[in-house]
Amino acid sequence: MFERTALPNGPRVITSRLSGARSVSIAAYVLAGSRLESAQEAGAAHFMEHITFKGTKAYPTTRAVSEAVEGIGGSFNAATDRESTVYWVRVPLREAGRGMDVVGDLIVRPHLRSEEIESERDVIVEEIRSYLDDPGEHVHTLFDLAMFGDTPLGREIAGSEESVRALPQENLRAFWAAEYRPGNVVVSAAGDISHAEVVEMVERAFGSGAAVPRSFAPAPHLPAGDRVMSVKRDTTQAQLCIGTPGLRRDDPEAWTLEVLNAILGDGMSSRLFQSVREEKGLAYDVSSYTIDYADTGAFVVSAGVDPDKIAPAVGAIMEELGHVRDEAVPADELARIKRYLGGRLELRMEETRNLASWLGGQEALHEKVLDLDEALAELNAVTSDAILVLARRLFRTDDLRMAVVAPPRRGRKLDSLLKIPGGAE
Repeated sequence: MFERTALPNGPRVITSRLSGARSVSIAAYVLAGSRLESAQEAGAAHFMEHITFKGTKAYPTTRAVSEAVEGIGGSFNAATDRESTVYWVRVPLREAGRGMDVVGDLIVRPHLRSEEIESERDVIVEEIRSYLDDPGEHVHTLFDLAMFGDTPLGREIAGSEESVRALPQENLRAFWAAEYRPGNVVVSAAGDISHAEVVEMVERAFGSGAAVPRSFAPAPHLPAGDRVMSVKRDTTQAQLCIGTPGLRRDDPEAWTLEVLNAILGDGMSSRLFQSVREEKGLAYDVSSYTIDYADTGAFVVSAGVDPDKIAPAVGAIMEELGHVRDEAVPADELARIKRYLGGRLELRMEETRNLASWLGGQEALHEKVLDLDEALAELNAVTSDAILVLARRLFRTDDLRMAVVAPPRRGRKLDSLLKIPGGAE
């Protein structure tokens, strides 16, 4: 399914040929994110992602960068996470070289001009304000603080308005010089193109430059923040996040957690959706998701509810956590969930962008790269007994953390709601 090459002092390259595809997707992972930042540098990795798009050696202006891709019908963007920053582009097959050149220029040849750094501060501040003004976004930031505390894993990836305005230009340039080196990049490509062609493109676009060894501080013992964190907003709906410590990215039970998450809150057939929304009518939207890092993680349930129904909604969520902790998942439900997850994965792998992200993300962040058949085998190996053991390990009342964004005089005395019924604690 894939081929890999590690270029001397250059990127690692991983590709998958998708015969007949008319597009090529490229994902370039810079192995640096907000987890490398001190409190005073908060937002530096995200700021760097922004400023690279302001102009490069070959594409000297923002317009030139945009037209290089959009002018051939392609699309591109970037995103900053805790442990990596990914740049991606999707272009017609015949323009694969152009797509690679643009991504390479963004990463290794940005201008980083003083006037553009200063003007971008205001743009990023407005982005941060938009998150704070959106209760559905803000509640997840609050939950990160509640679970991971005031650490690089708990702070907003974009930083705060204060930290962004205070970041010295020389710190940003130093961050780029240390982290945005070809040897600190993983390039993934998917499409009807050979591995050798991609490797040649990567060599030309990225050049060479050895990575500078860096490490981040270990994760705190979880949970690391306040049991309940709440913010008052004059809204007509309350936003909730409830969660527990989870698993590190390559934990031996990571696939078991994938199935457990799907059972509880992934899709309209999930237990939380059926119980909290369809049967009890307590929420329009309710789901669960996992957070995973190199050495820690979390399991999270989120919901938007009527402010007057916070207590029954939390109670219904607690009931479902209790059920999956104390009762084995029936064989027919487990088989259905495996079909759901397996089928979705197979369908995603038919699209070049998803395939490039799947391979690149594994090569960059995981201990091992699985092909599709290996992933399906891991999924199908999950047992009901393993799910029960993991649920009992994770779902403990004392470990629960909660974040709420709700109107004034709502969401009081929330601590008492966080109790998983049944079973020994």
